[in-house]
Order: sequence, then C-alpha cells, then structure tokens
Amino acid sequence: MKSNVTEVATRISRALLSASDRTAPTRAWTASLEQTLHRLRCRDSLAAPHLVARVIDPFLIPHHSLALGFFDWASQQPGFAHDPLAYRAVLKSLSASRQSNAVEALLKRARARRIGLDGSAYGHVIACFVRNRRTHDGFLVFSEAGSSVGDVGPDVCNLLLAALASDGYIDNARKVFDEMTRRGVRLSTLGLGVFLWKFCGNGEISEVLSVLDEARRGNAGINGSVIAVLVVHGLCQASRASEALWVLEELRSRSCKPDFMAYRIVAEAFREMGDVVEKDRVLKLKRKLGVAPRANDYREFLFTLISERLTKEATQLGEVIVSGDFPLEDDILNALIGTISADDPQSAIAFFRFMIKKGKFPTLLTLSNLCRNLCKHNKTDVLVQVYQVLDSDGYFADAESYNVMVSFLCKAGRVREAYGILQVMKKKGLGPDVFGYNSVLDACCREDLMRPAKKLWDEMFSSGCSGDLRTYTILIKKFSEIGQVEEARRLFYHMLEKGLEPDSLIYRSLIEGLCQEANFEAAFDIFDKCIEQDPTLAKSVLNAFVLCLCRKGDFVTASKLLQRFNCDLDNLDSHVTFLKYLNDADEAGLALEHMKWIREKSSLMMKHISSELVFLLSSGSKSEPILNWIDRVQGKELSCGQ
Repeated sequence: MKSNVTEVATRISRALLSASDRTAPTRAWTASLEQTLHRLRCRDSLAAPHLVARVIDPFLIPHHSLALGFFDWASQQPGFAHDPLAYRAVLKSLSASRQSNAVEALLKRARARRIGLDGSAYGHVIACFVRNRRTHDGFLVFSEAGSSVGDVGPDVCNLLLAALASDGYIDNARKVFDEMTRRGVRLSTLGLGVFLWKFCGNGEISEVLSVLDEARRGNAGINGSVIAVLVVHGLCQASRASEALWVLEELRSRSCKPDFMAYRIVAEAFREMGDVVEKDRVLKLKRKLGVAPRANDYREFLFTLISERLTKEATQLGEVIVSGDFPLEDDILNALIGTISADDPQSAIAFFRFMIKKGKFPTLLTLSNLCRNLCKHNKTDVLVQVYQVLDSDGYFADAESYNVMVSFLCKAGRVREAYGILQVMKKKGLGPDVFGYNSVLDACCREDLMRPAKKLWDEMFSSGCSGDLRTYTILIKKFSEIGQVEEARRLFYHMLEKGLEPDSLIYRSLIEGLCQEANFEAAFDIFDKCIEQDPTLAKSVLNAFVLCLCRKGDFVTASKLLQRFNCDLDNLDSHVTFLKYLNDADEAGLALEHMKWIREKSSLMMKHISSELVFLLSSGSKSEPILNWIDRVQGKELSCGQ
C-alpha cells in the first residue's frame, strides 16, 4: 500500500511544529522535504532503505523521535529490505540526541537481523554511550566493530580512549590504544593525554615512555607540553615523585618540552613529602630548562575536557594551573566555574575566588549556573558568601545582575537576605522591578510568611511597581490554599480592573478554594468570568471544577455544570471524572441519567467515554456497576427504571 507523499511530508512538518528541540520548519524546508519525498516516490518505493536514509539524513537528524517513527513506518511497508544505510541514519539521529536507551534497542534490532553496520554507524553508537557515561558499553561496541574500527572516526576513538582511562578501565583503554595504532587511527592530545595520565598510576615508567614513543610516530598534532604535564602529574598523584623528576629529562629528549607547570608539579610533590633538597633541585631545573606555559594550549585542552564531560580531569588540571598562579583566561575560568559546580561546588568556588583575586568577574550566565548548582547542593551559606564577595567588589551595577542573586537566594529559602537586596537596589535607584518583587513574594508564600508577603505587596504599589500576572498568580494561589478565599477574590477582581487576564492556574486555584468552603455560587461567578474571557480556557478549567464538586459530593451541580457545554471530545476527561466518582459513590440513577444525556447529544462521545471507563475501572473492586451501565447504554436501555 503506497502512502501519499505530500501527506507524509505534511505530517512530519506538523510534528516539527510542536518539537521542543527545533524551531518551526520554514516553508522552504517543508518544500524541500516534499520534493525529496516526491523523487523517492517516482522511484516506486518510498520504503526502500537507502531512500529512507535520504529522508532521515539530513531532514530528521535533529528530531530523534520523528526519525525513529519514520523508520518504523517505512520498515512496515511491503518490500522493505533492512539495510545498513537506514539503520545508520536513525542511529545518527538518536546519538545526536543522546538517547542511549533507544540507540541500544535499535542496535539489538540490527544484530537480530544480522545487519552489517559500517564503522560510522558504530561510531555514532560509541559516542552516544560514552557521552551518557556508559563507557564500558562503548568499549564493547568498539570491540564488535572489528575491522571497521578504522572508519569509526578518530574523534570517537580518542573520546573512548580518554573516557575509559578516566573511569578506571585502564586495561580496556590499552586495548583501544593498541587497536588504534594498529589501524593507523590518529591519536589526539585528549585521547593520549588522559590515557597516559591515568596509566601512570601503576604502569611501569618504561612502558609509559614506550606508549608515548609509539603514539608520537605519525601523530604530529599532539601537544608535547600538555602531555608532559599530564604524565608528571599522574606520577606525582601516585606518589612517584622521583620517577616524575627522572622522566622530565626523558620527555625533554623526546621534544615534549616540559614547561614551568610540569616542574612545579614535581617540586610541590617533593615539598609535600618534606624533601626540601629535591624540591630546590627541581626549582633550579625549572629556572634553567623550563619554559613559560602557553596559556592558549591549556585553554584549548581544558575546553575539550569540559565539552566531553571529563569534568574530573578539567578540575584537576585547572587546580594545578590556579595553585601555581599561572595565567588562565576569563572564558575558561567561566567555563570551569559554571560546569564544575554541577558536581563539585567546592572546587568551583576555588576557581571563583581565584578569578576575584585576579580582579575579574564571572559573567551573569556563569553566576547563574554557579548559584543554581549551589542551591542544588544545599550550599546556601556559600551562596550568601558569593553575593557578599561580589557586592564588596562592586560587581552589581544594574537590576539584572541583582535579580540573579535575588532569584537564587529566594530559591534557597534565604528570604531575609533577598529582601535586603531589594532595599539596596532602592537606595541605589535601580528598582527593584517586578521580577525582584515576585521572587521574594513567591519565597514568602512558600515559607508561609504571609504577613511579610502582604507587606511586600503594599510596598510594591507604594514604590510605583505594578504587579503582573505572576504577582497575582502567586498571591491568589496561596490565599486560596490557606483558606483566605475572600482575599483571593479581592485580588482577582483587582487584576480585572487593571486589565490583566487571569490564566487557568488562577481560575483553578480560586474555584478550588471557593468549593472547599462550599461557596458554589461564587465559584460559578468566577467560572462565568472564565467563559466570558475565553471559552477554550474555560474547557481547560472545567475538569478542575467538576473534580471539586465531586469531592464535596455535589453531583447534581456537577452534572448541570457539564451540561452547560457541548458534548464534544474536548470535555471527555471531565465526563469520565464525573462518572467515575458516581460509580464510587453508588449513584447509579444519576449516572444513567447523565449517560442518557451524553448518548442523546453524541453517540461518538458515548463510545469514547465507555472505552475510557472500561479501561480505568475494569480491574477495580467496584467495576461491576460501571460495566452494567455501559451494557445498558449499548443496549439503549437508558431509563432509570430499567
């Protein structure tokens, strides 16, 4: 059965409109896809595997779910022959989205069908596994690639080599290294550097140098100075300072050019051992033979470590540079602070203090990342210290920078400190604006500090700062939750007077609060406002209203409420909720009356509701009544007396 090509293209482009990982497709993009599909259709088989691959790559690569769905659809078409090209295209898409579970499932399908994947397909799988910290799985796929390793790609091979070494799989890393050299795969500073760094932990020094010699043949792009630092650092970490001192000369003879950093690492190792004589000897060699570190070389290497999520190694190397007071550019410091704080906030703060000591400031993005991660690790005291350090150095010069700190202090529950910043902003003539007030207001409500929240509300207006939709949402939701519904209603009508349109959250919160107090008349007044504002919005609020009425046991009112709307599928959930509550409450008569009304209005709606109820309640202990109702509906016996 042949599908309409334009329909296929249209379905794909419509799906892209709602995709979160890409903006809406352009008309030219959709036309290009339709043209490609048309050409494929002219060749009499849209489902041919190499043609499917041409649709997925390049059109659907950024959209893993669409790529996989299109592949599954094509594979079900008559005459589809499973081919490596189609599998490679889907694996490329899934790998780009880091969907390791989906990649693994598709790889199993390829194995089951004995599909011979090429090296690039294996490369996509390996990269996905490694970047999801499934390093050993990546190694197993590398081993499976066999003679295709040469086509896996040098970047993927080096990433796997570095990741295996980082995770402690030294033996497997050595196997990857040997296979790379045997196949002539280019080694990079990342792959070789991290491998040697970790290999130095317990490897013989002669073997370390042998690996280095083998690697440098035909790999002219390796940075010898970086390698030298990593080798001596690995030896010193393993308490092998004497060997590290000896290897410095060996590295020099191999044109690796150990710089000041390499010599300082060894000198510091002897200092920690209490060997002052050897420490002084190394420092003399440093002055005589060492060269100043090339800051850009380390900058590039650190960026590579960070981009490949080797944050442990990035932290350790960064600490070596910082502890020696060697130069480190602002951009790499920002990257270290923002990235490392996710796993190691203490190290991130050390880099932050080093940056401040140098008279430099983090970017707002870096500050946001640092604050977010301090909140995640519950380092609230450190968060306050970060603010105090930056404030004392004059970092905050506008409302935007202050608002970053206000926002995160509020998330951390440090309301007093956040409110203090608002007062500082006032004194400096920088606001505060509605964002700052909303942050503190939200924090007050979360902490049940309602008197300060009301005071802050009054302060906003006295300062000339009008509340926005979020302001009213925060307050109305909180007042409704704590039983101060009249206060919530007053705010509701206040926002209407200002011309602000409430959203569904405000309507639901207020209706729920009024129903909780059994003030159904007022709840209907609010709901009428919702209908007047936007009937579509009212449908989204309807289910919450029905749920509130059912919980209060007012089923008659709930039925009347539902019958105010057309009987269409948009309201399906509300009717199902209502009927489920009636079933639980043994309200058979009212249930049959309501189902009779639905049947009269729409047999299609009745069919969908019956299916939903059977699915939800067939396994429940009180399923018999609802199943009987459905049988009677289907038999058109809808009289309550039957």
